[in-house]
Amino acid sequence: MREKRTRDYIPEGSILFSEEDAKGIVQPHNDALVISVLINKSRVKRVLIDPGSSANIIRSRVVELLGLQDQIVPAVRELNGFNMACETTKGEITLLVNTVGTIQDTKFYVIEGDMRYNALFRRPWVDNMRAVLSTLHQALKSLCREESIRSTERSRPQKKCSQSTR
Repeated sequence: MREKRTRDYIPEGSILFSEEDAKGIVQPHNDALVISVLINKSRVKRVLIDPGSSANIIRSRVVELLGLQDQIVPAVRELNGFNMACETTKGEITLLVNTVGTIQDTKFYVIEGDMRYNALFRRPWVDNMRAVLSTLHQALKSLCREESIRSTERSRPQKKCSQSTR
């Protein structure tokens, strides 16, 4: 018996990644998704999207460069990494984040220590943005807009943290 082929159906509100999205990316790769975002209307580079993280984190130096140190609410917490190394927070701060045309208030833990990225977003942040990330395609796409944000760090060695936030 011959199967009848039906037209492909893509429901409204779907997010799709295609081969076109992966154009220019050397495959295979093992790169994290690192993007630039607007935080309080200033461009912040080297922002890691980490679906395994349980906290949004921002470097104290970035908060200083944004001129917002007075908005840090003192709150001491210990954050544990995958290797159980502890980092004590300096406090918390809520900042306006604009990504893929979607704007939302985001609570960050502020750390004094050195880290490779200027900020780190956790999985619930991606969900709240109504977005889907693809490390394969090095992109973040949002349901709210018909556009995507591409990794800003594609094909670059991830050795040293950039101090630049603008």
